[in-house]
Amino acid sequence: MNRKRLQPPGYWFDGSRPPLPARLLAEAYAGAVASRKWLYDKGLLRRGGVDRPVIVVGNLIAGGSGKTPVVIALVERLRAAGRTPGVASRGYGRAQAEDVLWVDPDTDPRRGGDEPVLIARRTGAKVRVDRDRLAAARALVGAGCDVVVCDDGLQHYRLRRDLEIEVIDGRRRYGNGLLLPAGPLREPAGRGGDCQFRVVNLGADEVGDAGFGEWPMRLRVDHAQPLQGGRPCPLRTFSGQRVHAVAGIGDPERFFATLREHGIAVVPHAFADHHRYVADDLRFGSDLPVLMTEKDAVKCQPFAGERHFSVPATAELPEAFWIALLDRLSHP
Repeated sequence: MNRKRLQPPGYWFDGSRPPLPARLLAEAYAGAVASRKWLYDKGLLRRGGVDRPVIVVGNLIAGGSGKTPVVIALVERLRAAGRTPGVASRGYGRAQAEDVLWVDPDTDPRRGGDEPVLIARRTGAKVRVDRDRLAAARALVGAGCDVVVCDDGLQHYRLRRDLEIEVIDGRRRYGNGLLLPAGPLREPAGRGGDCQFRVVNLGADEVGDAGFGEWPMRLRVDHAQPLQGGRPCPLRTFSGQRVHAVAGIGDPERFFATLREHGIAVVPHAFADHHRYVADDLRFGSDLPVLMTEKDAVKCQPFAGERHFSVPATAELPEAFWIALLDRLSHP
């Protein structure tokens, strides 16, 4: 049974000093990042685009920050405004990363990726997975989409974009503020200043607010969905009970804390982000309910039992955010 989780180095977030080899590698990485961006800015590396608006949703740190709920909320809001959005994704964690395919709600997550399958199930939008996001965007436009939403991709400069949304983890922020591997940053923190919108994920019940120039996002978590189908039940149904909690996401502790805030006694099981589950991973030796994130649920559904539940999270942003975004989209 493989339940090991790939932990980020402690010094990323605990304030301790990174080792010298990590600092030296970070300096080399910083030079490579700066050189690549300069080449694109000067036109020495060519960008390509499509004749429809492109919105990139991404983050600057390695690991999750809450991008997928933002993508889902964005697709739904664009559709409500009369648009036909489609989603381009690399499909990180797929078994065959070079495959190019359309993802629908029934696509095997091992082929399509867990996040693209989740987006397809929640939104019903066209979803295209391709390591070449420019090719994915062109396929979506060719299929009739009038807005391309790129799931992740702030660092994919080859695709020309109209709007960028940076999603920031409100709990961990930028960690120690250093670049990989000395810290969690893929690019310098100042890169966020280039984004038209900066969204701070404040979780479900966490105390705090966004800073200047940032938009607060809360995650509404209020029910659990049986993986074998049937009616959802309020999350308070599990209040006062012990449950096995499963999270294979960038920050599993956030999910566990959310359940505890609902009065649930959590037996935590943290897995690596994008973990490929097998049935043995959910055998814990006691007959307690098993609650998991939606991203985990799309991979566990084939072997789930009647005591397995998904806990959906819905992004909620201020109405002013949507007004500003749609206005910016209409008047580039």
